[in-house]
Formats: sequence, structure tokens, C-alpha cells
Amino acid sequence: MDAGPMTPELALDLLDAFERAGIDVWVAGGWGIDALVGRQTRDHRDLDVLYRIEDDAPIRAVLTAAGYVPETDWWPVRVELRGPSYVDIHPLAFAPDGSATQSGLDGTTFDYPASAFTRGTIADRTVACLSAAQQRLFHSGYELREIDRHDLAALDGAGR
Repeated sequence: MDAGPMTPELALDLLDAFERAGIDVWVAGGWGIDALVGRQTRDHRDLDVLYRIEDDAPIRAVLTAAGYVPETDWWPVRVELRGPSYVDIHPLAFAPDGSATQSGLDGTTFDYPASAFTRGTIADRTVACLSAAQQRLFHSGYELREIDRHDLAALDGAGR
């Protein structure tokens, strides 16, 4: 089966499955931008999901049950899975103060202050996602692609 686009329905089905399994997740990437904006602004290839590193086995079990298989495995940095669409999972190690760290390639890390975690909406449903400030930070330090410029313009247009 060929993977199709990540529709709002597929995204919400996965978020529901994670919730039923007791897994806290935060939407990032393009869907995270759209959650902050409050509407879908473009088509999405995948759903980027941040989760607690200790929930790695349960999140993979949920994704396997939903028909997803690993395609790119850069554990503990990220794992991309292909199924009805694509899901890119990113494990985070949380500190007691609510901040988190994500492993990067070559021993680097990405830091998330506690304020990086907020709420947005996908298809009129409230979801946990990354803050506009954190999204902007992750859209810096590299040459922006057209899709990145679109996402930042969507944040700007929404006053975020």
C-alpha cells in the first residue's frame, strides 16, 4: 500500500489512539504550525509527534497496530514510519520542571523550555503542540525551503 497524505482525519485517529494508550504527545512540524494557526494551511506528507522517551515501546506498538512500519530509524533522534501516511516520532527526555531535551545527530541536543509546550487545534479539536516560539526556533539556522517559508508566513498571518 502506498502512503498517502496525512489528512486531519488520519492525524486525529492517531492522536486518539495515543490518548487511549495513555501516551502524551505533542504535534510539531507542519501540523503543529497548522494547530497554532487553527486551520489547515497546506497539504501534509506526515505527522511529526513528540513524546516522552519512556513511552517509546507503547508508541511504536500503537503505530504498528495502525499499520505503520519503520522506514528510517535514527533512534534516539527520530524514527519515520510509513503506513496509511507517514509519521515522524521524536522522543524527548523531560526534566522535573517540564523542560525537555531531544537527542540530535553527532551528539548534539535540542532543548525545549517548559514554555515550548502549548495547545492548538486540528479540525476544531484541541491538541497539544509546540509553541510558536519553539516552531520559529526550529525554523532557524538553515536555508529555508518554500514549505518552511509558507509555515512561517502562516504563523505571521495568524499573529503568532
